[in-house]
Amino acid sequence: MDGRGRCHDNIFIERLWRSLKYELIYLKSFENGKQLAREVKQWLHWYNQVRPH
Repeated sequence: MDGRGRCHDNIFIERLWRSLKYELIYLKSFENGKQLAREVKQWLHWYNQVRPH
């Protein structure tokens, strides 16, 4: 990062976290941390391998 366009440096990761929250975390209720971790892992696989971008 050279300092130019710094506001755009994190746009991809911010978009990923926004998608994760709105498509998974805000829609479901989780009983414990293990279930949450398992669901996030499945969602990330779906996001990277199946979901059209």
